Amino acid sequence: MKSRIALQSLALASLSSIALPSIAAQAEPLFTETQHTFFAQIAVHCGQAFAGKVVSGDTADSAFSGKSLVMHVRECSDTELKIPFHVGDDHSRTWVLTKTQQGLKLKHDHRHQDGSEDAVTMYGGDTMNDGTVLKQSFPIDRESIDNFVKNGLTQSITNVWHMEITPTTFSYQLTRENRDFKVDFDLTQPVALPPKPWGHE
Repeated sequence: MKSRIALQSLALASLSSIALPSIAAQAEPLFTETQHTFFAQIAVHCGQAFAGKVVSGDTADSAFSGKSLVMHVRECSDTELKIPFHVGDDHSRTWVLTKTQQGLKLKHDHRHQDGSEDAVTMYGGDTMNDGTVLKQSFPIDRESIDNFVKNGLTQSITNVWHMEITPTTFSYQLTRENRDFKVDFDLTQPVALPPKPWGHE
Protein backbone atom coordinates (compact mmCIF):
# COMPACT_ATOMS: atom_id res chain seq x y z
CA MET A 1 0.00 0.00 0.00
CA LYS A 2 2.78 2.43 0.95
CA SER A 3 4.49 1.67 -2.34
CA ARG A 4 1.31 2.47 -4.31
CA ILE A 5 0.84 5.76 -2.42
CA ALA A 6 4.43 6.67 -3.07
CA LEU A 7 3.98 6.02 -6.78
CA GLN A 8 0.78 8.11 -6.88
CA SER A 9 2.56 11.00 -5.14
CA LEU A 10 5.41 10.77 -7.59
CA ALA A 11 2.98 10.84 -10.52
CA LEU A 12 1.16 13.88 -9.13
CA ALA A 13 4.46 15.65 -8.60
CA SER A 14 5.41 14.93 -12.19
CA LEU A 15 2.10 16.28 -13.50
CA SER A 16 2.52 19.41 -11.41
CA SER A 17 5.95 20.04 -12.83
CA ILE A 18 4.47 19.80 -16.34
CA ALA A 19 1.43 22.00 -15.64
CA LEU A 20 3.22 24.87 -13.92
CA PRO A 21 5.34 25.98 -16.89
CA SER A 22 2.20 25.92 -19.03
CA ILE A 23 0.37 28.24 -16.62
CA ALA A 24 3.40 30.51 -16.42
CA ALA A 25 3.55 30.68 -20.21
CA GLN A 26 -0.08 31.81 -20.37
CA ALA A 27 0.72 34.64 -17.96
CA GLU A 28 3.55 35.99 -20.13
CA PRO A 29 2.80 39.59 -21.26
CA LEU A 30 1.96 39.99 -24.93
CA PHE A 31 3.48 43.48 -24.97
CA THR A 32 6.16 43.31 -27.64
CA GLU A 33 9.50 44.87 -28.40
CA THR A 34 7.91 46.56 -31.41
CA GLN A 35 5.37 48.29 -29.18
CA HIS A 36 8.08 49.18 -26.67
CA THR A 37 10.04 50.92 -29.43
CA PHE A 38 6.94 52.78 -30.62
CA PHE A 39 6.17 53.94 -27.06
CA ALA A 40 9.79 55.00 -26.49
CA GLN A 41 9.84 57.10 -29.67
CA ILE A 42 7.00 59.20 -28.29
CA ALA A 43 8.42 59.29 -24.75
CA VAL A 44 11.70 60.78 -25.99
CA HIS A 45 9.74 64.00 -26.63
CA CYS A 46 8.54 64.21 -23.02
CA GLY A 47 8.27 67.81 -21.85
CA GLN A 48 7.93 69.22 -25.36
CA ALA A 49 4.96 70.58 -27.31
CA PHE A 50 4.41 70.61 -31.08
CA ALA A 51 2.05 72.39 -33.46
CA GLY A 52 -0.17 70.46 -35.82
CA LYS A 53 -2.54 70.82 -38.73
CA VAL A 54 -5.50 68.82 -40.00
CA VAL A 55 -4.45 66.91 -43.11
CA SER A 56 -7.74 65.10 -43.67
CA GLY A 57 -11.25 65.55 -42.41
CA ASP A 58 -14.74 66.71 -43.30
CA THR A 59 -17.47 69.04 -42.06
CA ALA A 60 -17.62 67.05 -38.81
CA ASP A 61 -14.21 68.49 -38.01
CA SER A 62 -15.19 72.17 -38.30
CA ALA A 63 -14.37 72.64 -34.60
CA PHE A 64 -10.70 72.39 -35.57
CA SER A 65 -10.78 74.92 -38.42
CA GLY A 66 -8.71 78.05 -37.99
CA LYS A 67 -7.54 77.13 -34.48
CA SER A 68 -4.08 76.39 -33.17
CA LEU A 69 -3.56 72.66 -32.63
CA VAL A 70 -0.89 71.69 -30.10
CA MET A 71 0.08 68.35 -28.60
CA HIS A 72 2.13 68.29 -25.40
CA VAL A 73 3.94 65.14 -24.23
CA ARG A 74 3.34 66.26 -20.68
CA GLU A 75 3.43 63.33 -18.22
CA CYS A 76 5.66 60.34 -18.75
CA SER A 77 6.43 57.14 -16.88
CA ASP A 78 7.78 53.76 -17.95
CA THR A 79 4.23 52.54 -18.52
CA GLU A 80 2.09 55.58 -19.33
CA LEU A 81 2.18 58.77 -21.38
CA LYS A 82 -0.33 61.61 -20.98
CA ILE A 83 -0.49 63.83 -24.05
CA PRO A 84 -2.89 66.80 -23.93
CA PHE A 85 -4.28 67.86 -27.31
CA HIS A 86 -5.11 71.58 -27.23
CA VAL A 87 -7.53 73.06 -29.77
CA GLY A 88 -7.34 76.82 -29.53
CA ASP A 89 -8.59 77.76 -26.05
CA ASP A 90 -10.13 74.31 -25.54
CA HIS A 91 -7.92 72.36 -23.15
CA SER A 92 -10.36 69.51 -22.54
CA ARG A 93 -8.58 66.65 -24.31
CA THR A 94 -5.77 64.38 -23.10
CA TRP A 95 -4.62 61.21 -24.85
CA VAL A 96 -3.54 58.51 -22.38
CA LEU A 97 -1.26 55.85 -23.85
CA THR A 98 -0.61 52.90 -21.52
CA LYS A 99 1.41 49.70 -21.70
CA THR A 100 -0.62 46.62 -20.72
CA GLN A 101 0.08 42.89 -20.69
CA GLN A 102 -1.92 42.66 -23.92
CA GLY A 103 -0.12 45.49 -25.74
CA LEU A 104 -0.93 49.20 -25.81
CA LYS A 105 -4.12 50.96 -24.70
CA LEU A 106 -5.26 54.40 -25.89
CA LYS A 107 -7.85 56.34 -23.90
CA HIS A 108 -9.26 59.85 -24.35
CA ASP A 109 -9.61 61.78 -21.09
CA HIS A 110 -12.17 64.57 -21.65
CA ARG A 111 -12.81 67.20 -18.98
CA HIS A 112 -14.89 70.34 -18.53
CA GLN A 113 -13.22 73.65 -17.72
CA ASP A 114 -13.93 73.13 -14.00
CA GLY A 115 -12.00 69.85 -14.15
CA SER A 116 -15.01 67.56 -13.93
CA GLU A 117 -15.25 64.62 -16.31
CA ASP A 118 -17.28 64.88 -19.47
CA ALA A 119 -20.06 62.31 -19.88
CA VAL A 120 -18.09 60.99 -22.85
CA THR A 121 -14.63 60.31 -21.48
CA MET A 122 -11.98 57.60 -21.13
CA TYR A 123 -13.06 56.02 -24.38
CA GLY A 124 -10.64 54.30 -26.73
CA GLY A 125 -9.30 50.85 -27.45
CA ASP A 126 -6.45 48.36 -27.37
CA THR A 127 -3.98 47.15 -29.95
CA MET A 128 -5.04 43.86 -31.53
CA ASN A 129 -1.68 42.98 -33.07
CA ASP A 130 2.02 43.83 -32.98
CA GLY A 131 1.69 46.89 -35.22
CA THR A 132 4.98 48.47 -36.27
CA VAL A 133 7.59 50.67 -34.62
CA LEU A 134 6.07 53.55 -36.60
CA LYS A 135 2.32 52.95 -36.27
CA GLN A 136 -0.15 51.43 -33.81
CA SER A 137 -3.92 51.09 -34.20
CA PHE A 138 -6.55 50.93 -31.46
CA PRO A 139 -9.97 49.46 -32.37
CA ILE A 140 -12.76 50.56 -30.05
CA ASP A 141 -13.30 48.51 -26.88
CA ARG A 142 -16.59 47.30 -25.40
CA GLU A 143 -16.63 49.89 -22.62
CA SER A 144 -16.37 52.70 -25.16
CA ILE A 145 -19.11 51.27 -27.34
CA ASP A 146 -21.43 51.19 -24.32
CA ASN A 147 -20.53 54.79 -23.46
CA PHE A 148 -21.17 56.02 -26.99
CA VAL A 149 -24.52 54.22 -27.22
CA LYS A 150 -25.55 55.62 -23.83
CA ASN A 151 -24.75 59.14 -25.02
CA GLY A 152 -26.36 58.85 -28.45
CA LEU A 153 -23.11 58.60 -30.43
CA THR A 154 -23.94 55.40 -32.30
CA GLN A 155 -22.03 56.63 -35.37
CA SER A 156 -18.83 56.20 -33.33
CA ILE A 157 -19.18 52.53 -32.32
CA THR A 158 -16.86 51.34 -35.10
CA ASN A 159 -14.10 53.87 -34.35
CA VAL A 160 -10.48 52.89 -34.84
CA TRP A 161 -7.80 55.29 -33.60
CA HIS A 162 -4.25 55.36 -34.94
CA MET A 163 -0.99 56.91 -33.81
CA GLU A 164 2.05 57.16 -36.05
CA ILE A 165 5.51 58.56 -35.45
CA THR A 166 8.55 59.25 -37.62
CA PRO A 167 11.65 61.31 -36.82
CA THR A 168 9.83 64.40 -38.11
CA THR A 169 6.09 63.84 -37.63
CA PHE A 170 3.58 62.56 -35.08
CA SER A 171 0.12 61.75 -36.43
CA TYR A 172 -3.18 61.14 -34.67
CA GLN A 173 -5.96 59.66 -36.77
CA LEU A 174 -9.57 58.52 -36.32
CA THR A 175 -11.17 56.28 -38.93
CA ARG A 176 -14.56 54.65 -39.41
CA GLU A 177 -16.97 54.35 -42.31
CA ASN A 178 -17.31 57.75 -44.02
CA ARG A 179 -14.89 59.37 -41.56
CA ASP A 180 -11.16 59.97 -41.74
CA PHE A 181 -9.79 62.61 -39.40
CA LYS A 182 -6.03 63.09 -39.17
CA VAL A 183 -3.74 65.66 -37.58
CA ASP A 184 0.01 65.82 -38.27
CA PHE A 185 2.35 67.47 -35.75
CA ASP A 186 5.79 68.79 -36.71
CA LEU A 187 8.33 67.21 -34.35
CA THR A 188 11.22 69.22 -35.79
CA GLN A 189 10.00 72.53 -34.29
CA PRO A 190 9.00 72.47 -30.59
CA VAL A 191 6.65 75.30 -29.61
CA ALA A 192 5.90 77.16 -26.39
CA LEU A 193 4.23 74.97 -23.78
CA PRO A 194 0.45 75.36 -23.62
CA PRO A 195 -1.54 75.80 -20.39
CA LYS A 196 -2.19 72.73 -18.28
CA PRO A 197 -5.12 70.66 -19.51
CA TRP A 198 -8.38 71.02 -17.65
CA GLY A 199 -8.64 68.75 -14.64
CA HIS A 200 -4.90 68.00 -14.45
CA GLU A 201 -2.25 69.36 -12.10
